[in-house]
Amino acid sequence: MKIATWNVNSIKVRLPHLLEWLAKAAPDVVLLQEIKMIEENFPELEIGDAGYNCAVLGQKSYNGVAILSKRPIEDITRGLPGDESDEQARYIEAVISGVRVASIYLPNGNPVESEKFPYKLAWMARLAAHAVTLLANEDAVVLAGDYNIIPADDDVYDPEGWRDDALCQPEARAHFRTILNSGYTEAFRALHSETGLYSFWDYQKGRWQRDEGLRIDHLLLSPEAADRLEACEIDSGPRAKPKASDHTPVWCTLSE
Repeated sequence: MKIATWNVNSIKVRLPHLLEWLAKAAPDVVLLQEIKMIEENFPELEIGDAGYNCAVLGQKSYNGVAILSKRPIEDITRGLPGDESDEQARYIEAVISGVRVASIYLPNGNPVESEKFPYKLAWMARLAAHAVTLLANEDAVVLAGDYNIIPADDDVYDPEGWRDDALCQPEARAHFRTILNSGYTEAFRALHSETGLYSFWDYQKGRWQRDEGLRIDHLLLSPEAADRLEACEIDSGPRAKPKASDHTPVWCTLSE
């Protein structure tokens, strides 16, 4: 079972790239972030023609997450539990062939001095609590998406230059580790010790051309999913396309 995560940074702009990648990479499940549109405008027809079912949580112009699957999508949860007042479309969860998957668009948190950073930390605390709840069922769980977290200095081209950014703050990294310490495995690092491998390159200052990136898109696996982990890779091909998203897909495969 091939499960991918990709922040497409506007599905309206990136739909041709998405359809091309679906045909080429043939993932079973794709978890999308930053679709940046309301659910009614989501291109279900085009994606359906490509062979995928859809579950969507949209928002006008910002955020937005979706699950695409070649297989039936069941038991859909829209929104991260724990704060009914939170209207930002950042979390959708469902069960596919017995595997519970979630598409996550975690808050960026910048600037750190603003209210955006406490919101990020509170959101991460809710995610960590929900992640523990999901473990209780002893199901295979894959919590994947744009975490807006650089887990370690090896995951950024210039650690010192990013030291004060919300993506590197000790409090944010601690929340990420809390999820891992509760029993989840970060799929990419479980299979790769290499440094200098990234999933995001800013549009500014030739970051892509210089390979000056960040690794902020992650797949976190429950023990039942981690036991089935066969591979995990970053596919940088889509980032090289004209009018590309600043993120590129990351995928893992689980044995059936």
